[in-house]
Amino acid sequence: MQNNQPEFKTKEEILSTSLSARENEVMFYEININNYKLAIEEIEKLSGSDREEMASFETQLRSLLASEITEHKKSIIMLNVLKRQVGD
Repeated sequence: MQNNQPEFKTKEEILSTSLSARENEVMFYEININNYKLAIEEIEKLSGSDREEMASFETQLRSLLASEITEHKKSIIMLNVLKRQVGD
């Protein structure tokens, strides 16, 4: 039979788990940023009608890139906050 009671953890355990999750989040943003940059480069290599066909996708990628960069910066701030707390 499963115990449905919440598992109580120490502050240190919660911070450690949060730190690990935030490190992964920062890494995922970095991967997305690189993917968007590389995709934009690929589109920029196209010529003529192929480039025109991909214009709206390129615009979308540039918007996503800008958003990911902002979210990445936010995540780094929160990661630093968690590191400070773990160090306390």
